[in-house]
Amino acid sequence: MRSALPKQFLLLEGRPVLMRTVERFYSFDPSIEIIVVLPAEHQALWRSLGKEYRFNVRHEVVDGGDERFHSVKAGLALVRDESLVAIHDGVRPMVSHDTIWRCFADAEEYGNAVPFIEPADSVRLLSGDECRPHPRSGVRLIQTPQVFKSGLIVNAYNTPYDPSLTDDATVAEAAGVIIHLTHGNRENIKITTPEDLVVASALLTQVT
Repeated sequence: MRSALPKQFLLLEGRPVLMRTVERFYSFDPSIEIIVVLPAEHQALWRSLGKEYRFNVRHEVVDGGDERFHSVKAGLALVRDESLVAIHDGVRPMVSHDTIWRCFADAEEYGNAVPFIEPADSVRLLSGDECRPHPRSGVRLIQTPQVFKSGLIVNAYNTPYDPSLTDDATVAEAAGVIIHLTHGNRENIKITTPEDLVVASALLTQVT
């Protein structure tokens, strides 16, 4: 992001990205229980920003780990009852209420739900120094929130860390779970570059 400030704390239309992300879920359902996973060294800043921007959404904060796997596992340790658990990237503030609803509804029926969009560009597969075209109709781009019945995903994370397990779907799949895909929304971008922040700013008012 070419910024000393972690990307989740950068301002998106005058409000920190992470706050906007949390507020998306709160506005979907004010009774939702929210767990924010943050590195211990970022938590004082998060509390300070909460006071500065009058952020009043009730939530719990837990220390993050070295890798995404460890951070998710730390968050899951706070899940106390059988429920549906949505695991979401803090820098995806553009998730629509429709996507959240579909993910929860499908996870209730199928045990899990992982949102996707179809690629708009042509796709090629790399093999060493060579590449070949691949039909984009057989490719899906995966988003979050990835939603699971809590017992299923807690059990899946009771496994040693493996760097090939890059998201919650791959962790669940390694535990024998068949992944159910559901439609996401194209605006639900992951903010990782300065250009993404510009795009998110332009799209913010269009997402419902």
